[in-house]
Formats: sequence, structure tokens, C-alpha cells
Amino acid sequence: MAPERPPQAVPGPVMDFTGRLVLVTGASSGIGRETAILLAGMGGRLILAGRRRPALEAVSAELCGSGHRIESFDLNDADLIPDWLRQVATEEGPLDGLVHSAGIHAMTPLRVVTSADFESLFRVNAIAGAALAKGFRQRNVCTGFKSIVFVSSVLALVGQPATSAYSAAKGALNALARSLAAELARERIRVNAVAAGLVDTAMTRKLRDGLPAPQWAAIEAMHPLGIGAPVDVARAIVFLLGDGARWITGTELIVDGGYTAL
Repeated sequence: MAPERPPQAVPGPVMDFTGRLVLVTGASSGIGRETAILLAGMGGRLILAGRRRPALEAVSAELCGSGHRIESFDLNDADLIPDWLRQVATEEGPLDGLVHSAGIHAMTPLRVVTSADFESLFRVNAIAGAALAKGFRQRNVCTGFKSIVFVSSVLALVGQPATSAYSAAKGALNALARSLAAELARERIRVNAVAAGLVDTAMTRKLRDGLPAPQWAAIEAMHPLGIGAPVDVARAIVFLLGDGARWITGTELIVDGGYTAL
């Protein structure tokens, strides 16, 4: 007779965030906005972080539920981030999750790129991510359900002309997720990244409007499932935050419409 297996805890609904508090950076638009809307619709309470308060207020007005909070904060001030998160947790309660969706993008050929370009992209995309994780893991800042998701890019995985600084910054963010996953596992904090492909945001539309039609058509053809929507990436982020991903850490989930499959 086979030995009896010990009873195991039965997880709750994998996409239920009722009673959970999540901070989302870059929440004023694009992927960050869609992530906040999804989480609120699943019962979550949101801390909306960004630099543009009026835009954050507009997003807050779209959210289901109550008790959401707006935080105007410039992530360029990385050394101030841990104290900021401690203050937020003191006033709102400990965080259950953190999504670093804020980021900046630049297309700059190598012949003209400067050290300042690299520093600017690394500061918001990667250095801020490290500071957010440092702040999140502080005593009384996060609670028993702990998950961090960084929004990265497929350009950290594949080469593309004129994106060396951006690709390097997102590559650093992926490496950061893996290292922090190993370091913070003993604290039961999961850390993952979502490598997003090209999605229909204001930034993408600006890029499209600046290109000849045949060149944009060629870009679309590189995505077998077409250009994505911000909500496509947001759903992956919410999955990694939730109980359904409780045994997933240190990974990069690619969400790119098949771009990297070609």
C-alpha cells in the first residue's frame, strides 16, 4: 500500500485580490494603468504612483472599489524610495504586492548616445527597481503575501538598432529580478519580470506616426499575433502577482505576440 500523502493547503481563487494592497508605479498610463484597473476589479486596493497627479486622479476615478491612494513621486530620487515606501505602509498598511511599470524609452544610435543617456535610462528602469525592492522588503512594509513584478521588455532579449541603452537597462532589470528572487526567497518574497513586446500605447502611436507606412507594416509583420494591447501585458503581471504563481520566482515571462518566436 502506498504511503498516505500529507494533506496540503488548498489555495484560494488564483485571481482574487480582495483585501490586498498593491503599489503600481507608472500607473498614470499604458501597462501600469491597465494593471491597476484589473487589480481593482479583482478586489485589490491600489497605491497609484507616478509623476503626473492629474493623470493619476483620472485613473483613480476609473477604479472599482474604494480606499485607493495617489502618490506623486519621482523615481529619479532613488535613495528616497525606501523611506517613501515605509511612510506609505505606515499610513495605509503593509503592501501585498509591488509592480514597477514606470520606465522611459529612447531610440538613440550608438554614434550619438552619451553616458547621460545610459544613466537616465538605468536610473528609472533598473536603479529605481532595486530601490523599490529594497524598500518593499523592510520590516512592516510588506505582509505575508509578497510579490514583486518588474515590467521589462523583449528588447532585453533580442537586438534592435538604436536601442542599446534601453536594452541594456531592461536587461539589467531582468538580471536584477533573478538575483533578488534568490536573495529574497528566504523572506518569502517572489520577484519576477514580464518581458513585454510592442503594445498600443501613446508612445507606440508616436513611433508609428513618425515612420513611413511600409516601415511600420514591417514592424507589425514581425508580431504573428499583431500589436498587443496594454491589458495583454497587465494580465500576465496580475498572474505573477497572484496565488496562481506562488511557486514562480526569478523568471521572465515573455508577452510579445510571438515576436521572439520568429
